[in-house]
Amino acid sequence: MSYFEYSAPIELRGGIRASSKRGAFGSTWWAQRWSQTLEDFGIGARLSRGRSYARRGQVLSIEIEPGRVVAQVQGSRKRPYDVAITVDTISPEDWEKLKVVMAEQPIIAASLLSGRMPENIEETFTVTGLSMFPSRGQDLGTDCSCPDWSNPCKHIAAVYLLLGEEFDRDPFLIFRLRGMERDNLLGPELRRSAQTLEAPILPAEPLPAEPEDFWTNPLPTLRDGDFAGPAIKPGADAALPLQLGKFPLWRSNQPFEDAMKYIYGAASEHAAASYGSDDETSAAEVERAVWTLPGEAPGKLPRLYG
Repeated sequence: MSYFEYSAPIELRGGIRASSKRGAFGSTWWAQRWSQTLEDFGIGARLSRGRSYARRGQVLSIEIEPGRVVAQVQGSRKRPYDVAITVDTISPEDWEKLKVVMAEQPIIAASLLSGRMPENIEETFTVTGLSMFPSRGQDLGTDCSCPDWSNPCKHIAAVYLLLGEEFDRDPFLIFRLRGMERDNLLGPELRRSAQTLEAPILPAEPLPAEPEDFWTNPLPTLRDGDFAGPAIKPGADAALPLQLGKFPLWRSNQPFEDAMKYIYGAASEHAAASYGSDDETSAAEVERAVWTLPGEAPGKLPRLYG
């Protein structure tokens, strides 16, 4: 219990202000899972003390390192308070086991490579006897330079809440906190796994020796009745382009990831439906199936730029 009288924090500009105006901090399932973890540790009710600090922008900085979060929070005193939160990390050996399990599930690998957190990823931790989020109250350690003895104090609580929004923005931050950097996780094992969701990879062929042959497309032309191979719908739509992440010059109202998934999905559905059918589909119908995004008029090319 705190015996300090309430005093308003010093108002400042340039702090980290929460995106949410009311309700939960963070909208994705993994951000909400972070909040649930704090609830399970019995400190959820105390987080309300930090809501106003998080929404007023009283947190000056947050740095997430493997096993540690350091922050500065402006309180009622002139000097900002130093906040530190420690989290038990997963050992490098256990992370290698996790990478093997993840690589065995191409959909999980493709989702991670596209910057998305698959909802069943916690199962990969469970089968290896681990947990994605801290599983015990002892896994979390906190410290604040303020004189309040409560744990968490409002300064730590504000950082806890803003962490949820940071995880919302970048799901790989929870992995960093647990001891694994994004680049190390998304290694060749996961990339090879994700590629199996796309069409089968054809054997490499040498380039033509003559430039004219290369530019004039020397591949044989299929005749009527020739069989080009079965239409196989991949396990995840647009797995390879989604590995590019956010597209910097994208100007459509439709997010890049959603647009690519819809286009690839529509093309796959059309190919799968047309294969083996006696009905001939016109080129216009193909174009309409591929290029019509949700909310667009049929046959209208989506507005991608400008």
